[in-house]
Amino acid sequence: MNNQSNASASGASSVRRVTVASALGTTVEYYDFTLYATTAALVFNDVFFPADNAMVGTLAAFATFFVGYLARPLGGIIFGHYGDRLGRKTILVITMVLMGGGTFAVGLLPSYDSIGIWAPILLTLIRLLQGLGMGGEYGGGVLMALEYSPRERQGFYTSLVHIGTPAGVLLPVGIVTLLDAWLPEGAYESWAWRLPFLASIVLIALGVYIRTQISESPEFVKAREDRQSHRLPVKELFAGYTGRVVTSVIAKIAESGLFNVYYVVAIAYVTTELGQPREPVLLAVLVACAIECFTLPLFGALSDRVGRRAVYIGGAVFQLVLAVPFFLLVSTGSLPLMILGMTLGLAVGHGAMYGAQAALFGNLYPVGVRYTGLSVTQQIGATLGGGLAPLLGTALITAGGGHWTWVAVYAVAIAALSSLAATRLKAGEAVREPVGTPVMKP
Repeated sequence: MNNQSNASASGASSVRRVTVASALGTTVEYYDFTLYATTAALVFNDVFFPADNAMVGTLAAFATFFVGYLARPLGGIIFGHYGDRLGRKTILVITMVLMGGGTFAVGLLPSYDSIGIWAPILLTLIRLLQGLGMGGEYGGGVLMALEYSPRERQGFYTSLVHIGTPAGVLLPVGIVTLLDAWLPEGAYESWAWRLPFLASIVLIALGVYIRTQISESPEFVKAREDRQSHRLPVKELFAGYTGRVVTSVIAKIAESGLFNVYYVVAIAYVTTELGQPREPVLLAVLVACAIECFTLPLFGALSDRVGRRAVYIGGAVFQLVLAVPFFLLVSTGSLPLMILGMTLGLAVGHGAMYGAQAALFGNLYPVGVRYTGLSVTQQIGATLGGGLAPLLGTALITAGGGHWTWVAVYAVAIAALSSLAATRLKAGEAVREPVGTPVMKP
């Protein structure tokens, strides 16, 4: 009896440790993308993309933001291949270094005034390298939690990994808000914007250390022992699971795209078009992200009880209904109403989809192609959704004469599209072989 208790306690400890390691990677990933998106909306249009028209400069900054997304599918295929062939752990250390190193490098990059055209060129190259790293990060991080956790609690444990997303927003936005409030006027735009990029080195060091202390995924180890690996996982993936890949990519678009509509596009709209101070909208984002850190595991646990697909579709439909009220709320300039709008969008709508997503998508593929399959789904879907949303949202606001109407139409359209696609997903029928209790490093 004691041996069973000890094994159970060891297994629970292993899951927790792997979940923390995976969540740190997600935090670094979204710390970078959020920090870049925030700084692009507030500063980069002047630092790296000088233009007479502020909105044109913002569009150029968001175009570089999109470049990082473009590299992610390729990174997903490359690192997914080696993750399915060689294992999840080693790849996760490599992707952490690539992501974090790029963030740190942006903080050292000279401005356009200092080196001219080389500033945006170097920024674009950094974003490409980061995109490659990020393309392989998500799949491996989520799968470590998925493959360590008991099947009946996969929704809960993988949703804990996703806490890294709002946490990765909370940290940089909090730092930017504090710097903007405490420093003399103009200091943030002049030089202090670099500090959050340079501070990322702390997260990188912690993440790399923790990831070197965990063992390989037990499901992958068993699959390798049973010779279930494939010479070319991406070829096997599209030979047998093309329909699942396409459907899950479409289902992913709204989750990623609407997150950036609520956050990135809304900040640019409120500060650039409405001319409102940035502190209230940034504070609203902070509050909403803090709340989402708690709603994500709630929705993950709910998906374990009522089904991943049901929770995912419910979140998409909620956001479809929310599109117009959201912009009405954030346009008021009232802090309580901004907080309400952001909380409904991020903590409820996005939280429901994101809380159920990893367990839903991860179980669509068998172990031998799972890293590649989940990475391709995540990165192509995120590119078409989150990558395009800031660019399209800003362009739609400009085309609409500075009003949000067409952005709301876009939000409704992708929410409807993704909810319909999700109805076609098989909610996790991929076969999982039973494995023993994983053994961790001492």
